[in-house]
Amino acid sequence: MNTMDDIQLLETIERYLLGELSPTEAAQFESMRKTTPDIDQMVVEHSMFINEMANYANRKNFSKLSEITFNTLFDAGAWTPVNEQSTTYKVIQLWHRYKKVTAIAATVGGFIALITTIMTLYFSPSLNGSQVLQLSKAIEIIKTNQLAQGNLLNEVKTKLPENAVLISGGTGFLIDTKGYIITNAHVLKGNKAMVISSDGKELNADIIYTDQAADLALLKINDADFVSPKTIPYSIRKKTSELGEEVYTLGYPRNDNDIVYGKGYLSAKTGFDGDSNAYQLQISANPGYSGAPVFNENAELIGIINTRQKQLEGVAFAIKSAKIFDLIAASDKTNGDFKNLKNQRSNSSSKSDRKKQISNLEGYIYNIRSFN
Repeated sequence: MNTMDDIQLLETIERYLLGELSPTEAAQFESMRKTTPDIDQMVVEHSMFINEMANYANRKNFSKLSEITFNTLFDAGAWTPVNEQSTTYKVIQLWHRYKKVTAIAATVGGFIALITTIMTLYFSPSLNGSQVLQLSKAIEIIKTNQLAQGNLLNEVKTKLPENAVLISGGTGFLIDTKGYIITNAHVLKGNKAMVISSDGKELNADIIYTDQAADLALLKINDADFVSPKTIPYSIRKKTSELGEEVYTLGYPRNDNDIVYGKGYLSAKTGFDGDSNAYQLQISANPGYSGAPVFNENAELIGIINTRQKQLEGVAFAIKSAKIFDLIAASDKTNGDFKNLKNQRSNSSSKSDRKKQISNLEGYIYNIRSFN
């Protein structure tokens, strides 16, 4: 791809991000993103570049306003000057430092990637050693939910033990008709668990096995009110999924018990930093989506969402579904009940349209609550 092609592509990307493409053009470009990882990456980088430029403009405007205020106060004798180094001066320094490297960038795509990296490193706050964010619900969100229900959950009808303290939460899904549920290990920050069905029914559950390294955990519903389904309407995929494959998820990112649908596509066959046990997805994922199942268009479970990238909007990571079988095999060594747990081979939802699939699946996906 030559420089002129890059310029034309960049113009198209900018029009796409600004919503200036016609519906037909936008659909064609979306299809190109799904099948061409390099173009998808350029869209992500350019979106990030635009955001950083907007942030810089805001800083510059704030700096100018501060300067006017300072001069006013200084003229009035109310301020003593101190050593200052304006944002503008720092950016000029940054430009002098990198202008030789910038000159080497032969294509617009490379230039955008370079500038994005420089500005990100300079303006972004510390990531505390991590560039990914776990998607369990934090204690603050749980506390908000408690307050909404009346300060203490024990004041409303609940199966939680008296004086139980909610610690964290997320999403989980059935893998067997006997009530076995998969979620992320980091969702279970407390030592006990409860699950809530999509119709709001609370069910006690036991934590059977956790694998912190794989970030997976196995629960089993242990409640007389649990009605065991006859079958599971989806299957678990063992093979690696294809790049560009359309995917969707169902989870509980909100404070209420409403299940939320999200769709996207598989943008890389490896996870963060080349993790071969995970996928990278182009999908919106908020706290509460940890443990949420990821399905393909045939209602095959291909992964479990657990993290998202902090600085790239819409970039999430999902543990590959094949790791579920490793978890079952490992837990079977300590619990003989798993010898009868088999992969659901039938898939009654595979031929259904998306709305029908969602209707079939949502009753098998649970809101997870972890408490002490």
